[in-house]
Parts: sequence; C-alpha cells; structure tokens
Amino acid sequence: MSALENADEEHLVRRTAKGDRAAFEEFYRRTAPWLAVRLRRRCADEQIVAEVMQETFLAVWRAAASFAGTAAGGSAVGWVWTIAARRLVDAFRRRAHHAHLPPEVALDAAPVAAAEDELLAATIGDEVGTALRDLAPELRAVLQAMVLDGLTVRETAVLLGLPEGTVKTRARRARIALREALS
Repeated sequence: MSALENADEEHLVRRTAKGDRAAFEEFYRRTAPWLAVRLRRRCADEQIVAEVMQETFLAVWRAAASFAGTAAGGSAVGWVWTIAARRLVDAFRRRAHHAHLPPEVALDAAPVAAAEDELLAATIGDEVGTALRDLAPELRAVLQAMVLDGLTVRETAVLLGLPEGTVKTRARRARIALREALS
C-alpha cells in the first residue's frame, strides 16, 4: 500500500498544490465517483455533468494552493463540491444564455417539474413530500443542501451564495414550516 493511499484528502490537495500528479490522481480516484453521483442528483444531462467534472478537476489542479483546509473550517471534499456546484451553476447559466426559444414555442411549453422535485416525490412519503414541495423555494434549497446533500452551514452558504446567518435562519424557518405542515 502506498503512502498516498493512506493520506487523507487534505494532504492529497496540499501535495497537488506542489505539482504532485500522483496525489492529484489519487484525489481524483477517491472523489470523482462521489462527485459525479452528487452532480447527477442536480442535473440529468450527462454532457453537462461531464463538462462540470472536467472543469472542476482542472480547477482543483490549478487552484490547489488556494485551498485553506481545516484551518479555515473546511474540508477538501467540501472544497471540491463547492467548486463543482459553482461550475454547475455556470453551466446552467451558459445553457440558458444560448437557448433562445422562438416566442411561439415558449408560450406553448408546459411547465416541467424540476429534477429535485421529482426525486423528492419518488423518495419521500406523500405527506412529507407534499410538505417539502410546499416550502418556499429558498427554504427548500437550504434543506436540500443541508439534509439531502449533507452540507454544513458554511458549505451551504457558499453553494447558495448566502451569508451563514441567512442559511441558519432559513433552515430554522423550514423546520418550523415542516413541523406545522405535518402536525
């Protein structure tokens, strides 16, 4: 067993920052499958997922020296997820910018349920699923990041571009709204 196989992800990122290709490859081997699954939960388009994966790991290679690590209260896995989440948002924005539907098509288009809403409907019971779907979108986004994705308050704040206090407030409001809806 090599020393890299025993190293934690933070150590691998630090070695990547020094140009250690083997450390980068080990970091990729550990995090890419998990990251792909997480991205697919947010986007069903495999082409976008592949683009985001490539852009994310290119950013990791280039910016590994900027990783603050546990000294700043973060983790290497949280850091790579933050990069990927931002790249995914950028990909959605690029796609929306380039997708110009003719006005007659846009008017006839029926609303389509978001992938996350479909996931909630399929995995959560009717009563809880309905309560979650009835939450305000900004409250539901915080709960999805913190509960479904398992992100911390800090990681959720970074992902959603919100102050940590706002994330905490929205999480509290969401829990209260769910409790009231389910009682």
